[in-house]
Amino acid sequence: MPPVAPMLAKPVAAIPPGMHYEAKWDGFRALVYRDGDAIEIASRTTKPLTRYFPELADGLRAALPARCVLDGEIVVARDGRLDFDALLERVHPAASRVRRLAEETPAAFVAFDLLALGDEALLDTPLTARRAALTDALRGAGPPLHLAPATRDLATARDWYDRYEGAGLDGIVAKAPDLTYHPGERVMLKIKHERTADCVVAGLRHHKSGPVVGSLLLGLYDGAGTLQHVGVCASFTARRRRELMDELAPLVLADPAGHPWSGGEADAEGRTPGGPSRWTAGKDLSWVPLRPERVCEVAYDHMQGDRFRHTARFRHWRPDRTPDSCTYAQLERPVRFDLSDVLTPPPR
Repeated sequence: MPPVAPMLAKPVAAIPPGMHYEAKWDGFRALVYRDGDAIEIASRTTKPLTRYFPELADGLRAALPARCVLDGEIVVARDGRLDFDALLERVHPAASRVRRLAEETPAAFVAFDLLALGDEALLDTPLTARRAALTDALRGAGPPLHLAPATRDLATARDWYDRYEGAGLDGIVAKAPDLTYHPGERVMLKIKHERTADCVVAGLRHHKSGPVVGSLLLGLYDGAGTLQHVGVCASFTARRRRELMDELAPLVLADPAGHPWSGGEADAEGRTPGGPSRWTAGKDLSWVPLRPERVCEVAYDHMQGDRFRHTARFRHWRPDRTPDSCTYAQLERPVRFDLSDVLTPPPR
C-alpha cells in the first residue's frame, strides 16, 4: 500500500559489465498502484500525481492486472522524442487546463519494475524474476502502457547509450541481476552523458549560509547576439564560495540597468534568472548582476530546449576565451533517433 519510496540510483562514470541494463528515461519517476477500479499514481517523493494525468489513469486501469504495483516513468513524446517541457506543463492547478492538456499532450507510462502482483509482494524477489513477472503481467497491453526495453548484453547497452539520446533519453541504468527492491536506497547505477561548454558568468546567487556564492548564473549568445540565460552551476565547497565572492566582487554592478537581463528578457521563452514559477514558489530567487566579462567551462549532461536540463558543474575559468565567443554553436547536438523505435508496447 502507498506510500512506497522508489529505489534510486547513484552515478558512475562508465557502464559496468555483467548487469541488467535499461535506458534512462527523462520524465517523472512514478509508482502506480492498482486495486480494482482504484488507481493511484505517486511521485518519487510519494506525492499524488493522479489528478494531473487523467488519461493515464484511465489507460492504466484498462491495461494493468487487477491488483499490482509498478515502478516506472511518466513521459510525454512530441515529434519522435521525449519532451520534458511539455511534461512539466501537465502539472497545473486548474482542472480545465489539466483536461485540455490531457488531450493535447497525452502522457505514457514506461514500466520497468514490478513491486507487487495480486496478493504477493515482490520486494524481496530478485530482479530477474521480477522482470519476468512484469513482462508476463503486461503481455498484450497497449498504449499508454509500455514495457521498458532491457538487455543483459553490454554491447547493446553501449549502443543504446549512444543512439537513444537522440530520442531524448539521457543515459543508461544498470542493476545487478539478483538485486532485490530497496525503497529509497541508491542501489542502482546510472551512467549519464556529460559534455562541456564555455559560458559567460553574468550573475550570482548568494548561498543560504550568508553573503558567499551559492551558484553562478550562466549565459550563451544566440544567433542574434543576445545573451541568453541557460542555467546555473553550483556545488562549491565553503572555502571556494568565499574565494569566488572575492574574485567576482569587482564585476558586481551597482546599477543593473545596463545588464543584458535587467529588462526581464532572458531566453526565447521569456525566462529570467529570477523569474517566478509554480516550481519555485517560496524560494528566494534574487540574484546579483555581474558585468558579463568572465568565461568559465562547465560540465552538463544535456539540453532541455535551449537551457541546461540540470545544474551544471563548474570546471575552471577560461581566461583565454572572450564572452562573445560563447555561443550555442559550440554545443554538441545528439543525432536524432525516433522514439517509436524505443517506446514500444509490451509483447503480446
